[in-house]
Amino acid sequence: MIAQPYQLYVERTDTTKNMARFYAMAIEPTLFGDVCLTRRWGRIGAQGQMMKHSYPREEEAVDLFLDLLRQKRSRGYHPRDRTAVR
Repeated sequence: MIAQPYQLYVERTDTTKNMARFYAMAIEPTLFGDVCLTRRWGRIGAQGQMMKHSYPREEEAVDLFLDLLRQKRSRGYHPRDRTAVR
């Protein structure tokens, strides 16, 4: 059982480089009692790629989640600006 929900969606945009990327993560339980960290990334508006990591314990998935979050923040990813019109 997962103690609390873990979900993240961040974006990185740079109009001078024609860059518009997203990165999303979520930790969810599996049917077999394990914990799964699902990652999705790609260009905003596209389906992108996906990778899943299964762990027997929630703490292991959370460690990877936080490590990836630190990496993405250091590379300029930030939460989507909800005031911007798309």
